[in-house]
Amino acid sequence: MKTFSLALRNLLRNRRRSLTTLLAMVVGAVTILLFGGYRRDIGYGLETSYVQRNGHLQIEHKDYFLYGSGNPGAFGVSEYPHIIDVVKHDPVLGPMVRVATPTLQLGGIAGNFAAGVSRTVLVTGMVVPDQNALRQWNDYRMTYTRPPVPLTGTAADAVVIGSGVARVLELCGPLQVPDCSRRDVAPDPGPENLPSDIAALAARERPAAPTGDQTQIEVLAANVHGAPNVASLNVVKAETQGVKEIDDVYVAMHLTQAQRLLFGHERPQVTAIVLQLYQSSQLAAAKARLEQLLATTFRSQPLELKDFATLNPFYGQAIAMFNTIFGFIAVLIGAIVLFTVSNTMSTAVVERTVEIGTLRALGLRRGGIRRLFVCEGLLLGAIGSALGVIVALIVAGAINYAGLTWTPPGWAKPIPLVIRLAGEPRLVLSTAVALTAVATLSAWWPARRAGRMNIVDALRHV
Repeated sequence: MKTFSLALRNLLRNRRRSLTTLLAMVVGAVTILLFGGYRRDIGYGLETSYVQRNGHLQIEHKDYFLYGSGNPGAFGVSEYPHIIDVVKHDPVLGPMVRVATPTLQLGGIAGNFAAGVSRTVLVTGMVVPDQNALRQWNDYRMTYTRPPVPLTGTAADAVVIGSGVARVLELCGPLQVPDCSRRDVAPDPGPENLPSDIAALAARERPAAPTGDQTQIEVLAANVHGAPNVASLNVVKAETQGVKEIDDVYVAMHLTQAQRLLFGHERPQVTAIVLQLYQSSQLAAAKARLEQLLATTFRSQPLELKDFATLNPFYGQAIAMFNTIFGFIAVLIGAIVLFTVSNTMSTAVVERTVEIGTLRALGLRRGGIRRLFVCEGLLLGAIGSALGVIVALIVAGAINYAGLTWTPPGWAKPIPLVIRLAGEPRLVLSTAVALTAVATLSAWWPARRAGRMNIVDALRHV
């Protein structure tokens, strides 16, 4: 304790140099913490987005992930009601599973035959109330919320399409799609506007004429037997998906309608069972239990389990990129702190050479000299880190309060810019400890040189 008291008094002897060193450490700590908080919020935001869309886990046919997009009917899950019931009532999984819902994806062609245009699309069949429940998940207390699915409260023949699909199908006018050079309002495509073969197929499924501002399209898909199947559907909204590649193929409809397109009068199946947990921390336990069920209760079915990170490779790539940038910044700031503190302590050793010789002449051992300078570096690191944490919390609070917004990857609308520090003790503590350790290490070499000084040479130093 006496050594620390003496080290503090030595730092106060040259306040200007000590303050300059502390300022460099404070700036370094603030830089690391602000970017770390920003990185943490991006990670939470990406995870929240993917979990709200696709859940934490998905149960699929064993080969669907690799081959199912080309032939979803051959890789369907037929016993999905039984699987969902078992999962919900399992004594281990039941308390962890928040939502368990089936989904169906298939490829097709969407056409506005009145305008003579069509394009390939990716159809997603969903249970709308379950999808709305998925969107309410907010384990990380994000400051934004996703609106309900536009299919909420719509008829069975309703669909939602991406803005890119609406542009290609020339439906910009009735669907009020922005940034569209052609805003043609297509007339209602009656049977006389369709090719004869498609009109015959569509007549079987044609609902009552659309009302209000609904816009009708035809969706053509191949059923499980390879035969064409057509449905006349009413578009209730064109929704921007945030990623152009998805926006140009997105079509969402009710699950029952998608099943009729793919399976017709055959037994309906789904391509995935989406499981959303109450907390992401339960992922490992839930995955382990599901693996047990797949190996025992559901062993007669060729099923496999995929987590959201596997289903969305961009998530892992983005997190790895930001972690790499954060590590680079941390190393760079650490190097600056290392040389700054080392230079400060080396200058102090030169200025106090006579003092070092006097202390050695009075009986202080080499280790005592080393401890004295190392304690000074430790105090510089501790004080600089503490001040840096305080300043970083203030700056982060100001940024969060300022109401700044940005549009992250995969989002169509801007969201609040948030720096997460107040609720991240591990980030704050690890940064403070790391900078203190770097400052202490920086003082070791000058302290070693001070301890090895010859007493006579030190006393006659001018």
